[in-house]
Amino acid sequence: MSSEGNNNPRYLTFALTKGRLAKKTMELFEQIGISCEEMKDPDSRKLIFVNEELKLKFFLSKGPDVPTYVEYGAADIGIVGRDTIQEEGRKIYEVLDLGFGRCRMCVCGPESAREKLRGQELIRVATKYPHIAKDYFYNQKNQTVEIIKLNGSIELAPIVGLSEVIVDIVETGSTLKENGLVVLEEICPLSARVVVNPVSMRMENERITGLLSKLNRVIAQEE
Repeated sequence: MSSEGNNNPRYLTFALTKGRLAKKTMELFEQIGISCEEMKDPDSRKLIFVNEELKLKFFLSKGPDVPTYVEYGAADIGIVGRDTIQEEGRKIYEVLDLGFGRCRMCVCGPESAREKLRGQELIRVATKYPHIAKDYFYNQKNQTVEIIKLNGSIELAPIVGLSEVIVDIVETGSTLKENGLVVLEEICPLSARVVVNPVSMRMENERITGLLSKLNRVIAQEE
């Protein structure tokens, strides 16, 4: 049921990625008149934060879980990095680039591995992002590779001989440089995005599109 013309609209629920993205998101939201005082308390043990006046709820989540909460309707709207959206492959709408958290998804390794990326020999690729890596090598480059999923310091893999190259997020490139690695190929640019549950987009279209257009105006002014 739509909240249009309803004096008691349902809460819109936001899933925010814990840490820097959540902080930047709330700073941006304050510019369009959305705040949540409860979230500013560093000692709070609460899991869900509420703005009663605007009928909004917020909760913090690990990045990879945000698209899941949004797909299943536990959250109407999510704020998450594009890397996570691509890796998780959930049935959600990606509706807005917030412009912060900018970085790149890249293939990296020692300079000596550059030649191996041009050939058709089987190489090993270590990554936290197996779906992104697979799509890039199999569908875009048509190169067959063995993908090794890791959870920790990906840069270690080529140094200890686990893989020839890695697929990872690069911000400044300083960690790569310190470890004798370089960016060999860029897969795609990344930044924080707004994602929306498809049913919520239909049911709460007016509220959600209103919110998005306000955010859009602020982002346009900052660019």
